Amino acid sequence: MDINFELYKIFYQCAENKSFSEAARKLYITQSAVSQSVKNLEKQLGVTLFHRKSRNIQLTNEGELLFSYASQAYNFLKTAEEKLQEFEGLTAGEIRIGVSDSICKYFIMPYIKKFGQMYPNIMVKVINRTTPQLLDVLKGGLIDIAISTLPVNQDMFDAVSFISVQDIFVASDRFKELKEREITLQELNKYPLVLLQSDSSTRKSVDRFFQSYGLTCSPEIELESLDLLVEFAKIGTGVACVLKESALDAIKSGELFQIISKEPLPPRSIGVVTMKNVVLSKAVKTFISELI
Repeated sequence: MDINFELYKIFYQCAENKSFSEAARKLYITQSAVSQSVKNLEKQLGVTLFHRKSRNIQLTNEGELLFSYASQAYNFLKTAEEKLQEFEGLTAGEIRIGVSDSICKYFIMPYIKKFGQMYPNIMVKVINRTTPQLLDVLKGGLIDIAISTLPVNQDMFDAVSFISVQDIFVASDRFKELKEREITLQELNKYPLVLLQSDSSTRKSVDRFFQSYGLTCSPEIELESLDLLVEFAKIGTGVACVLKESALDAIKSGELFQIISKEPLPPRSIGVVTMKNVVLSKAVKTFISELI
């Protein structure tokens, strides 16, 4: 049975106010339109919903049953409307962000902190993954935005550049012969290298960089975390390729030094990535506007 929901809305107001005229006033329609709508609903349901009296109306047993369900539906819809208004007013809601550990730690945390201060009732959830994993969970709808290395598939994603980051080579004093002199990439490639795993976007950009000079990059150690690269470099396991910001404290303390490369790594572009043709909530749009 396919009944126009508007008829139930009119029925609800009549039953709630025990008056066709009062229902008409609240719905901004004529009393005759209310009466006709109730007759149409009764005809389609095959029951009588109201006892009509001279000045007021009273629900029949069938009307009481329908009203008990209609009241629940009406209240659910009103609650939904209120929640939507809260979302629109940024007094409630949720944003789900996907970002790598290091980009989150060194670049995104201040924005999350500021957003939380401005909109304390918006829940912020953060998922940490590598760029390929972030794009997978974005496609799966588990996050609203991914903050990842660019470029990405433009047929599937929309992306806006956010920041440019620089990767550098660092080492401990175990390799002090590399200090304060310019090193060619070919010479550097002879040393034990500590790099991210081969499936990460950062590692792939490093591999492409070596290949552009006719070199094959064969690391001694592969790790999942940029911060772990710094720790492994500190204990002298090899020359690590790290995000510059992640190594600044260790460089300042003297635990590591930056290697001066004759062929420096190109900067990486980090962007805000969303799925194409997906409507974003106001909370998500507001967070993105804070970033870019």
